[in-house]
Amino acid sequence: MGSTPTYALTPGFLGVTRTNKDAAYCVAGAPFDIGTSNRSGARFGPQAIRQASRMLVDGDHPTRWLEPARLDLADIGNFALALGDIPQSLALLEAQAAEIEHLVTLGGDHSITLALLRALARTKGPLALVHFDAHVDAWPDTFGNRYGHASVFYNAIEERLVDPAHMVQIGIRSPVARSIHDWVVGKGVTILSAQAVHEAGAASTAARIRDVIGDAPAYLSFDIDALDPAFAPGTGTPEIGGLATWQAQAILRGLHGIRFRGMDVVEVAPPYDVAEITALAAATMAWEYLSLVG
Repeated sequence: MGSTPTYALTPGFLGVTRTNKDAAYCVAGAPFDIGTSNRSGARFGPQAIRQASRMLVDGDHPTRWLEPARLDLADIGNFALALGDIPQSLALLEAQAAEIEHLVTLGGDHSITLALLRALARTKGPLALVHFDAHVDAWPDTFGNRYGHASVFYNAIEERLVDPAHMVQIGIRSPVARSIHDWVVGKGVTILSAQAVHEAGAASTAARIRDVIGDAPAYLSFDIDALDPAFAPGTGTPEIGGLATWQAQAILRGLHGIRFRGMDVVEVAPPYDVAEITALAAATMAWEYLSLVG
């Protein structure tokens, strides 16, 4: 245990003070929520996740036996955005993300993932995708907006940023038009519903994800509403029947061997949180990811 109490650590993710963009792993915030379709507030997510992350610096990861805060890790602050302009904000995010070798992004609503995938696909080509969510996020538009948070993976598939044959969605359970569901499955995406995860268990779910992803370069996008609102009330579009935090954590720990090239955790809306439990869950998923790739 370090010499500084957790509550007194600096406000960087995991208390990290380094800000150099040439670090092996960079954390950045994307305080953006104008793509939301229900409750806003995810613009405040990055700082809440950073604040809660200070609970995760008391020692090593208990199965990986490394301390993510001691990796070559930097918190480079928040990305610049264009106030009120989704396309311009996505263009700015893409340009800034393209400068980083391995990026962990704290959102922000799920719209930001499109820009992050665009940046990675420039050099990596179409990526495999591990996507935790309550929603498939594959509507052609979000209430008339092509780039809203419910349309991110429709755009990602159409722009060939991801390879649907190596894409798996975990925790899906929201109401969805049959035509949208059939379009996703018809593209070759694997959907593991929340009920399927509950019935199969974490180990079997992780094995299935590894089978789908294979050895392709992969990206992890974790929408916090994949978790049941009992565990993550602070989000814009909560859906009951979701994953417990222990299930998501166990699944992530089972994804060893996947060649991850970046991740985001999105849709944390602190105005609806209780006792920081949503922010802590989000921080822990990023911490688990760093433990996996570090």
